[in-house]
Amino acid sequence: MNDERPPAALDGVALRHLRGFLAVAEERSFTHAADRLRIGQPALTRTVRALETALGARLLDRTTRRVELTDAGQRLYADLAPLLPRLTAALRPPDGPALLRLGFTSLLPAVCTALTATFEAATGAGVRLVRRDAPLAGLESGESDVVVLRGEVPEDAGLRSTLLLHEPRVAALPRHAPGLPAAVSALAGRRVLDWTELAGLPLVVNTVTGSTRPELWPAAWRPHLSCTAGNVDEWLEAVAAGHGVGVAPEPLARRHTHPGIRYIRLKNAPAVPVHLALPARDAHPLAERFFALGVQAGPGGPAAPGGR
Repeated sequence: MNDERPPAALDGVALRHLRGFLAVAEERSFTHAADRLRIGQPALTRTVRALETALGARLLDRTTRRVELTDAGQRLYADLAPLLPRLTAALRPPDGPALLRLGFTSLLPAVCTALTATFEAATGAGVRLVRRDAPLAGLESGESDVVVLRGEVPEDAGLRSTLLLHEPRVAALPRHAPGLPAAVSALAGRRVLDWTELAGLPLVVNTVTGSTRPELWPAAWRPHLSCTAGNVDEWLEAVAAGHGVGVAPEPLARRHTHPGIRYIRLKNAPAVPVHLALPARDAHPLAERFFALGVQAGPGGPAAPGGR
């Protein structure tokens, strides 16, 4: 039996409906998705509901705190995420300037400013910055052509990577939080901490784009995971609320200050590797050019497929 929906049922579906759904699916929030698309939240809600009506399926489960994908929504997202960016690129006017999409998570390192300027001068192409709170900064969804990743590159991600630089880590401790553990309070007034002093403490981890996990410490003496976050903002608020201590790259800490958090320099902490990465196969030609400049600029040279 052919159960495909007649094409007439999809006549009302436009790119804006698909873009709206994709943004909400990735942000897990109508508020954040509306900010990303620069439209009002009520308009975005109507857009997604119109898509659900056209498809005859509920795509999102909405609660007061979070948005989750239904089974139908997960299937649509899996198909749409790599397809929509390619469709958008295909519909771009042919006489428009060539454009490279450079993905990142929370902060671009300063070296990328010089890389971008050199790339634009050499190719005449433009660079569009794409921020995504996703492990591969939009590369997995087709929204980015080449990305900057902090931490180790997943071996099974099918990427080529080159090391750009290393960044020092700093500790993030709550200034004043009710019920703060005595062990954390004792460290909050210090100017410098040793990496080993964080072992045994509760740790707040950004599990999506963060670069610090308990596994960085020796197995016999490491922090315990007390709270997880899905982006930098959640991580900041969890640390400020006293759920535990955090660890972040020093440049990120400089950018993301918080009145409830004190950043403290860490001694003997492993540095954060910062990589430039692109697909191991069928990468965009402009991404290859940008990557080659990264190889020249970075200290590590190219890594084999799968990362370092």
